[in-house]
Amino acid sequence: MGFFSRPAVLAPKEPRSLAERDLVRRLDIFLLGFGCLSQVIKYLDQTNISNAYVSGMKQDLELYGNELNYFTTYFNIAFCIMLIPSQIILTHVRPSLWLSGLEIGWGVITGLMAMTTRTYQVYILRVFLGLFESSAWPGMMSLLMHWYTPGELAKRMGFYHSCQAIGSMMSGALQAAIMGSMDGRFGLAGWRWLFVINAIITVIWGCFGFVLLPDYPNKPNPWAFWFNKTHGEMAMTRLLRHKRAEPKKISLTGVVRTFSSWVVYFITILYVGTVLATYGNVYFSLFLKAATNGDGTPRWTTVQVNAIPIGGYAINVVFVWFWAILSDVLQTRWALIIAQCLINFIPAIAMTVWTSHPSTTSITTAYASYFIAYIPLGTAPLIFAWLSDTIPHDPEARTLIVGVAVAFYYAISAWSQVLVWPAAEAPYYTHGWQTSIGLTVLVIVMTSMLRFIDVRYLKPQREAFGDLLDAQAEEERVRAEKEGRKSFDN
Repeated sequence: MGFFSRPAVLAPKEPRSLAERDLVRRLDIFLLGFGCLSQVIKYLDQTNISNAYVSGMKQDLELYGNELNYFTTYFNIAFCIMLIPSQIILTHVRPSLWLSGLEIGWGVITGLMAMTTRTYQVYILRVFLGLFESSAWPGMMSLLMHWYTPGELAKRMGFYHSCQAIGSMMSGALQAAIMGSMDGRFGLAGWRWLFVINAIITVIWGCFGFVLLPDYPNKPNPWAFWFNKTHGEMAMTRLLRHKRAEPKKISLTGVVRTFSSWVVYFITILYVGTVLATYGNVYFSLFLKAATNGDGTPRWTTVQVNAIPIGGYAINVVFVWFWAILSDVLQTRWALIIAQCLINFIPAIAMTVWTSHPSTTSITTAYASYFIAYIPLGTAPLIFAWLSDTIPHDPEARTLIVGVAVAFYYAISAWSQVLVWPAAEAPYYTHGWQTSIGLTVLVIVMTSMLRFIDVRYLKPQREAFGDLLDAQAEEERVRAEKEGRKSFDN
């Protein structure tokens, strides 16, 4: 396989038995289904602080300074600190217990937010909320790597990842419905009901995780009612067929090996770079809010400012699915990452021109650019599917690298966005879109370099591991035959 290899779609498909199809179908229903709904709930729990702030929390708790910014800061710091330890714990404690327990924990903390009367109480709860939510997204992405094959993985990661955008589309309507129907009920303000109802949903769904998450192929969850011994044997057969190592606990040796390889640094830079390079769409609402008519009146109402970006979220969902499905069909990750980077140049360059010359550049350019900016948001599933393809023989490193990449992103974004996208400059950012161009170039270069390293250095390691598995399987077969002959002779 060279740098530019023939797409796998041109190769004959490996047939799957009815038993294997049944296993994949069950994984999609129970494992992926739990993860997707959990992701939507997690997003609702993360965003309800902003909705509560503008719905009475500000006045009731007398939040007249920068408290809302600090709420986010405390959450992000705790999230970043706990993320890597949580990924390590995930390999030592059953995921059905760890991930479900964390979800129940952050549900309880969300409910306690409804009881706060002082700012310091919110600070404390936001710290614990960050600690408990830290492993939800990276933990589920790591779990998917153990259960799905290379031809199945990216699209499942894409479906799971798209639930962030689905949560964005649902959050406004759901929060408005709660505020409109529950405000004042039983003496509780509407913003407090936001936390109560979100907490109830979170705790109930977290309890389902104890019986829905299958844990690991080599150590399945005994409480998973939908999973039997046959499914476990089939899962292990799939690992062997695709030359993938069994899941194992992260050890000190595994940590040293992870940070001694190229992969952790390239994947981390790719993930952080792609997220930050496409960050401009986050400020679409500020652009809409700043838009005015010829007489200086606001172009859009508050309702419209909140509703128009929903179209962007819909584009996001569709194209996350598109890139993920195409990646599995073609069995390529790197080429589609670069394709999305090339698309990202369009809004980044156009908005650089518009922000520099707004009087001579059509406003239509800005509207079109913001909607186009939602198209190249499907890189994360491809990056982590590529990680899974690159080191199938090292499950410790895969789990750890996911945590490192996400933690590093939170560490960078905690301070960089204030400098790159300051709200005071909206919508005419001085450096935002230019930074996007620079990061996009960096991602293209790093993707090409990792592709070269993969083909030149990592592929021989995978082949050697595959040969070792084949030799072990042959030894096991010969041993079984000898034992069978001895039993027959006796």
